[in-house]
Amino acid sequence: MKTFSDPAEMKRELQRHTNMSIGFVPTMGAFHQGHISLIERAKEENQIVVVSIFVNPTQFDNKDDLNNYPSSLEDDISFLNKMNVDYLFTPSYADLYPDNYVYKVEETSFSKELCGRSRDGHFTGVLTVVMKLLNIIQPGKAYFGEKDRQQLLLVQGMVDAFFMDVKVIASPTVREKDGLALSSRNRLLKEDERQIAALFPKLLNSEKSDAEIAEELNRNGLKTDYIETHGGIRYGAVFLGNVRLIDNVKL
Repeated sequence: MKTFSDPAEMKRELQRHTNMSIGFVPTMGAFHQGHISLIERAKEENQIVVVSIFVNPTQFDNKDDLNNYPSSLEDDISFLNKMNVDYLFTPSYADLYPDNYVYKVEETSFSKELCGRSRDGHFTGVLTVVMKLLNIIQPGKAYFGEKDRQQLLLVQGMVDAFFMDVKVIASPTVREKDGLALSSRNRLLKEDERQIAALFPKLLNSEKSDAEIAEELNRNGLKTDYIETHGGIRYGAVFLGNVRLIDNVKL
């Protein structure tokens, strides 16, 4: 595996493979089985696989959340080497934001709902960094998990709106045995909190109404941000201690 941090060098290197299919998996590191499933699919469907690791500060509306985000770079690199990934891209903030975030990509409708309602500027940061990464890597396919369905739909919408030559591939949510969606943030849960967290996906899949689910979650120590159903998909976000968990299920 070759590693690059400079966008221009990464771009030049990949231009050597213009006749080969390139699959791209953008991540913020702290790998779990969900990330691995994305990488495995990218390897199956492409000749070259690129993974990026970059904890993007512009998508965090809370500095404490950014500072506490899990990091395990050495373990992540070991994972990628074992999986025979071709390239790792590890840019710095200065590498990706030479303009210091003066230029932004903003969606003005769906990004204001659900997670966007309580996380000001979150999806503007997401879309901006994803566009930058896609322009650098120029993959034929880019892989995103369905756990972050709102993010997935917004990225797909951005790619369509700007006529970008990349196919956004949605990969199913990977879950623990008790149903909890895998997330890097799960590492931040205390042992007793982790037990309570299993109630979140269980109730999302229940026949109860959104309001009834929110009430029961609050009664059991999970502070509800939102529980809403749109187009046959129930979306939810909760706080458990200082950890924010999101999920969605098809009804």
